Amino acid sequence: MGFDPLERVTVGRTGLQVTRLGFGAASIGGLFRPVTDEDARAAVDHAWDLGIRSFDVAPLYGYGAGERRLGAALHGRPRDVFVLSTKVGRLVMTAATIEPGADVDRQALHGRENAFYADVADRQIVFDYSSDGVRRSLDDSLDRLGLDRIDLAYIHDPDRHWRAAIEGAYPALERLRAEGVVRAIGAGMNQAPMLERFVRETDVDAVLVAGRYTLLDQVALDGLLPAALERGVAVLVAGVMNSGLIADPRPGATFDYLPAPPALIGRARLLGTVCERHGVPVRAAAIQFPLAHPAVTGLVAGVRTPAHLDEYPTAFRLGIPAALWDDLRAEGLLRSEAPVPS
Repeated sequence: MGFDPLERVTVGRTGLQVTRLGFGAASIGGLFRPVTDEDARAAVDHAWDLGIRSFDVAPLYGYGAGERRLGAALHGRPRDVFVLSTKVGRLVMTAATIEPGADVDRQALHGRENAFYADVADRQIVFDYSSDGVRRSLDDSLDRLGLDRIDLAYIHDPDRHWRAAIEGAYPALERLRAEGVVRAIGAGMNQAPMLERFVRETDVDAVLVAGRYTLLDQVALDGLLPAALERGVAVLVAGVMNSGLIADPRPGATFDYLPAPPALIGRARLLGTVCERHGVPVRAAAIQFPLAHPAVTGLVAGVRTPAHLDEYPTAFRLGIPAALWDDLRAEGLLRSEAPVPS
């Protein structure tokens, strides 16, 4: 029962092998609150000591700070034993270098009350899903990481930029894969329908879906997961706690990085009640649930501290009684067609 967090699993049709539990660097980029370089290093070092060998980051995370911190912590590690993924579609720039008419990410502008990342100084984010933008993004990422290569490159959140992504970013990544610059390509988003389009309309190797296949939101079952299984595309899941709502369903909790509506808070509380009835931590149920789907290759955990990271291997391995999943279905919290851990 349970899962081995350190099991090596192959990413789709590629030769890349990731540990089933991966480390996500959004939190060490300063998501919601500041993180010191020292604390970020401690988190990555602890992930390595636990045996985690897959690491995911993006230019957006801390407006470059996530890549810089992750790269510093991985520097000197044997490069052939870990898999590194980052993302394209957003460039990190300073206000002085942004040309008039550039597609600035207004939601991510620092200084706003809902700014996602702390301590970004004068850096800003500019959308660029063009072919030139992809190559510049990867070059910039390598500079910040201080590493020699990126294994897996995702197109990052092209929600409002489908045409640019499909006509610019995707062909550029396809060429880079053919040239051997990157070993695998894909898309990473907080939604399922557009990821399904990538799976069905392109030759991506993997998708990273955040928050859309969880105990609170199983919309990926509608099309993305069946399509990925049919086409041999690996699915990595992230955001399994739905921005912390599942773990701490209190007023003011977040969902999709914004304040959660009362109905979802109530649903999350009911999840906790059912899990408590069976003596199972709700975090463990939330972590194991998506891993039961045959399309899902692994889970990316966004953690800030070594103590937070320690919860994941324990939760992976915990035996969960079948009656818990039966009760979640009976309460209308789990879709009937969703596979569950055995």
